[in-house]
Amino acid sequence: MKLYKYAALLLAAGTITLTSCREEKSEKEKLIEEMKEEGATIKEKSDDDSYKIKMETEDGKEVKIKEEDGETKIKVDDDSK
Repeated sequence: MKLYKYAALLLAAGTITLTSCREEKSEKEKLIEEMKEEGATIKEKSDDDSYKIKMETEDGKEVKIKEEDGETKIKVDDDSK
């Protein structure tokens, strides 16, 4: 009986450890994936200290992501409605 309790305890500990280590996607990553799925045109621009991504779908949805000095700014315009 002790063997079953020990096995159950190890199984529970392993399950908790593995499920709590999942990485969550950032809002930026989620938006990029969503726009790729919608078939958006993606333009990337990189300067010395900044990085910009502009994505636009045919139906008018536009997403701009700007990273500068460690800050990320996201702008979403949805003109498809």
